[in-house]
Amino acid sequence: MDEGNTQRELLLSSVIGPATSLEEAIHSTVRDVLLNAATDPALTRDLALALLKRVDLPAEVLEEISKNQTLHKQRQVKFALASHPRTPRHISVPLVRELYTFDLMRVALSLTAPADIKKTADKALISRLKTITVGERLTLARRASGRIAAALLLDPQPRVMSTALDNPRLTEVSVTEAVLKSEAACLVQAVSHHPKWSCCRDVQTALLRTEHLSLARALAFERNLQSPVESA
Repeated sequence: MDEGNTQRELLLSSVIGPATSLEEAIHSTVRDVLLNAATDPALTRDLALALLKRVDLPAEVLEEISKNQTLHKQRQVKFALASHPRTPRHISVPLVRELYTFDLMRVALSLTAPADIKKTADKALISRLKTITVGERLTLARRASGRIAAALLLDPQPRVMSTALDNPRLTEVSVTEAVLKSEAACLVQAVSHHPKWSCCRDVQTALLRTEHLSLARALAFERNLQSPVESA
């Protein structure tokens, strides 16, 4: 933007009405205009959310939004700030820990959130698993990240565990580790009959090391493991 356009934009933000100026300001490319919008007490939730959709926001603007008392308790704004790729870590990490269960899940699955923030969200979720309802754990088992699905393989409720086995983000490594870590017969039985995981050689090897595998399944897995692996 040239100097003339910048001056006109600054003049516009100072002379037109407050609501209109804010609507204009959130689309600005001028840092000071964005900072003024972020600190304005008249900034509504909807305008803040529109502003937070911009991935090009300077870190200073994101920090000012986090300090805006009008928006301080807005759940959607907290989520948008926590998952924004440019939010400073000293803001996003504490915000993540304040989020509700399913907002944490959304952060962990976000396409824009940095990898360390996703991991922080997963860790916060895992720390809550013993305190949330069976219904919430079932939803997480079905829809959450692979880390959460892996943690829920050790859930005491068989319904939750079996749902986690069908999570599309679950990995073979996680299933193998859960089989070796768990002492629950129901997990071993569920994995040994699962149409996907029971066919994985590493999972079969792990199952054979447990005490709960049926003789029939053990013999079937041993035969499979003794057969040569077909080349791709």
